[in-house]
Amino acid sequence: MVDAFPKAVSMRHHRFWIEIVLLGSVVALALALLIATVGAAAGAAADEHDAAQSSPLSPAQIPSVFEGMVTCSKCGAKHSATLARSASDCVRICVHGGADFALVSPDATYLLNGDREDMKKLAGQRVRVVGTREGQTIKVASVASI
Repeated sequence: MVDAFPKAVSMRHHRFWIEIVLLGSVVALALALLIATVGAAAGAAADEHDAAQSSPLSPAQIPSVFEGMVTCSKCGAKHSATLARSASDCVRICVHGGADFALVSPDATYLLNGDREDMKKLAGQRVRVVGTREGQTIKVASVASI
């Protein structure tokens, strides 16, 4: 019976180490699953963020080409003949007096929002405007005489 006691202690000693290794493995597995879950969630959130940033332009943001005559919001297509001035002079006078530049095309009249100096040079002339339309206003990217 003397031999049984050291064997029992030895078995308990080995069982203790097996339990420690098993517990460490379970904790490591749980941490690995937690890290994988958090990483997957972060990756999905980043993909959504990237998709939102690279979404296509809305129709209002796509530049379009408009053709017509640069005029003022006060006179439109009908400048006063009694002033004995050209359409260009009339537009410049009206804009200096507080009116906005406008583009009169065959189908509509649009207010022009852009570089006023470029539009002053083309006042009263037929032009091609590249810009984005928001309602009845065109945000001018470029304007050139036709």
